[in-house]
Amino acid sequence: MIWSVVIIPFLFGLVSLLLRNHRTLLFLLLLGGIAHFALTVWFWLYQGQWSEGAYPGTSIVFLDSLGILILTVTSFLFLMVAFYTKGYLRNHTERSSITIGCLFFFLATMSLVCVSADMGLLWVAIEGTTLASAPLIYFHKDHRSLEATWKYLLICSVGIALALMGNIFLSYAGGTYIDSLHIPDLLKNAHRFDVRWLKVAFLLLLVGYGTKMGLAPLHSWLPDAHSEAPSMVSALLSGSLLNCAFLGILRGFSILREAGLEEWGGNILILFGLSSLLMAALFLIRQTDFKRMLAYSSVEHMGILSLGAGVGGMAGTGALLHLVNHSLAKGFLFLIAGNILTIYQTKKIESVTGLIQEAPRTAFLWMAGFLAITGSPPFGLFFSEWIILKGMIESEQWVPLVIYLVALFIVFLSMARYVIPMTFPASSVPGSPSVTGGPVSPAGSGGLSVSFGGKEPLWMWAPALVLASVTLILGLFIPESILSFLTVAFSGWGGV
Repeated sequence: MIWSVVIIPFLFGLVSLLLRNHRTLLFLLLLGGIAHFALTVWFWLYQGQWSEGAYPGTSIVFLDSLGILILTVTSFLFLMVAFYTKGYLRNHTERSSITIGCLFFFLATMSLVCVSADMGLLWVAIEGTTLASAPLIYFHKDHRSLEATWKYLLICSVGIALALMGNIFLSYAGGTYIDSLHIPDLLKNAHRFDVRWLKVAFLLLLVGYGTKMGLAPLHSWLPDAHSEAPSMVSALLSGSLLNCAFLGILRGFSILREAGLEEWGGNILILFGLSSLLMAALFLIRQTDFKRMLAYSSVEHMGILSLGAGVGGMAGTGALLHLVNHSLAKGFLFLIAGNILTIYQTKKIESVTGLIQEAPRTAFLWMAGFLAITGSPPFGLFFSEWIILKGMIESEQWVPLVIYLVALFIVFLSMARYVIPMTFPASSVPGSPSVTGGPVSPAGSGGLSVSFGGKEPLWMWAPALVLASVTLILGLFIPESILSFLTVAFSGWGGV
């Protein structure tokens, strides 16, 4: 039954490649998104005994609390993206077949990451996400998207090769105590592993999957890919793909923890997390492209995830909550960025101003997204960042705590410097930089009025509003059952 979350989107992808009717393809996209999310909910309602560990599958697939968490986030975000894509592809009907087919393949491979019970299969699935998403990054078929695609393929392939070496060293560290890379078996026998080779294996897994996750200094593919891909693809890259790479790191770290090396591995995760935070904060100080700005924000939040996991305890629980909140917030921010690009026909920050007048709903969600992604109350990211902060205080991680706060402060000021002038007319923003451009519609003038008759279609704002509402709810009220589940997920990676 677990295989169905992989097989169903894969079959939908195959059918999409065979079809040519645009409306049929869009209907298929919505149907596939709904079917996958319904199946994920079914696992929650009828199959998940998450308080007791993993729901057993075959020897190479299973669902544990961490897997179902990331699978649910991925499935829900894909469903929202499916509704958005229905409108986004209205001017790209000739690319519907390959785009929708690759979206389904992307969903299938990410689902396979979530259910993999074998480190070898996990590696294959993460490599599969690269192959499935590369054509999506090349969607616009210009020299910039071609460069971004090749950089994505090259850098991530180097990273995945290092992760493969990590699996080889992991097998060598286990010696005669293991006869496969089945995760539960690895966890059961971790205390017998050769410590030296296990450390080498984890470093290779961290660098390899950290490249795909966008941890600094391995992040150089991420700004280009997120900037050049269509906005709905950027939402999946940032809100789902990075989580899958993080899952690969957590699987490796869980083995390290069972071997009694949690402190050693945690310190390395903290180092990578702080590096990513600082790198993102520095690059956000001066940006000219609002999609690249969101991409560097993703690097920042991946750093927060790594930092929280490295600190452990309460901070680890906060990291998993942060994973959910970041996916929701960054997902709807990239969708809104797609609206802005559609209206203004530019990604230059200086050429976008007065969004509140051109598209009020988009402007409202753009400002809400800025507040959410920078961890402002009452959104969920504020709560998860606060939990991580409390975890660092409990663990007496004072130096990381100071760097964490300083980086968050720089990120907030940097993004505010760009988002506020984009949203409001330049004359109403004191000290705003001079704007050299203005609203430019696809027809050359008139902005939204030319493209959509002066109205914002439902597809432009409804999916983003749903995502924004969920992250707002998670900031206002989090049931105790959710926090308990996240604690179980953090303490039981691999279902043990």
